[in-house]
Amino acid sequence: MKVIISGGGSGGHIYPAIAIADALKIEKADIDILFVGAKDKMEMEKVPKAGYPIEGLWISGFHRKLTLRNLLFPFKLISSLWKARRIIKRFKPDAVVGVGGFASGPTLEIASRLGIPTLIQEQNSYAGVTNKLLAKKANKICVAYQNMERFFPKEKIKWTGNPVRSDINELGDRKDEGLTHFQLNKEKQTILLFGGSLGAKTLNEAMAANTDEIAKETDIQIIWQAGKLYYDTYKDTVTAALPNVQIRPFLDRMDLAYAVADIVICRAGALTISELCIVGKPAVLIPSPNVAEDHQTQNALALVEKKAAQLVKDKEAKARMIPVAVHIMRNNNIKNELSRNIRQLVKPNAAQEIAKEVIKLM
Repeated sequence: MKVIISGGGSGGHIYPAIAIADALKIEKADIDILFVGAKDKMEMEKVPKAGYPIEGLWISGFHRKLTLRNLLFPFKLISSLWKARRIIKRFKPDAVVGVGGFASGPTLEIASRLGIPTLIQEQNSYAGVTNKLLAKKANKICVAYQNMERFFPKEKIKWTGNPVRSDINELGDRKDEGLTHFQLNKEKQTILLFGGSLGAKTLNEAMAANTDEIAKETDIQIIWQAGKLYYDTYKDTVTAALPNVQIRPFLDRMDLAYAVADIVICRAGALTISELCIVGKPAVLIPSPNVAEDHQTQNALALVEKKAAQLVKDKEAKARMIPVAVHIMRNNNIKNELSRNIRQLVKPNAAQEIAKEVIKLM
């Protein structure tokens, strides 16, 4: 059996794709898997590190604002369709999986034209433009949220949840290990704040703006992932120098960070929310306003409606982010309710379910 998995652009697309590939290997040890990504995007580095071959297409997104870069888009699209056809003809896959991201569009379009079964994995509660277009020809659509019939044909949908990294899925009772790893005080409650590997400007600015508030909360400690883009800017601030704050450019042990966290402050990307559901942590979600169709707000609202998380708007983060998190931490009823409700949304075997759907198609 041969499978192409296409997509990427961000960890939210790449890590689920790798998890699906790993699950396919468990189901069929001799399966042959090829990734197709976008040149110069992070999948070209992350996928080979995970042990899988990848080929790149010359493709990028179409910018909604008028820009000179859009003039290249038709040429990139034609080039990518041509190369995707060449890759598929040579590799001869039995099925093609699209996980979202620039490369998935041309790859699944060509696969559909050639009569090869296709499966879409939609991570968000608000479907992207590419997946909505591809859905017309797709054989199966695996979704992370319920009520996705407004975007896709009901008969094609299977609710599987989002695949997550195995170290998150198998967290267990590792709090003591996490406390040692991060050199934390076990008598204090811990806030975990992160905005992705590159960081989130708003979250960092909100931390810096709340120095006095954080300094007063001496029984609370904070792990602050500022991100690679912002670490040098914030590492010498007054906030970063507080004894109850640890600032880091990147967290290489997210499993242990989740294990020690009593509450999480983060963006509302699909992968992050899936991880929160699995670890069952109360969360303050601050959706990024800089994403297509404002899908992070839709992701967050899907949890808020079930009383499984609290939402703070990006523009209100400086004033509300830390006070809201501290209020939750001080109120056991709220904290327990959020934790209990978010656990009810978990789909821990998403990668395995999607892998089985792929094998059915083949």
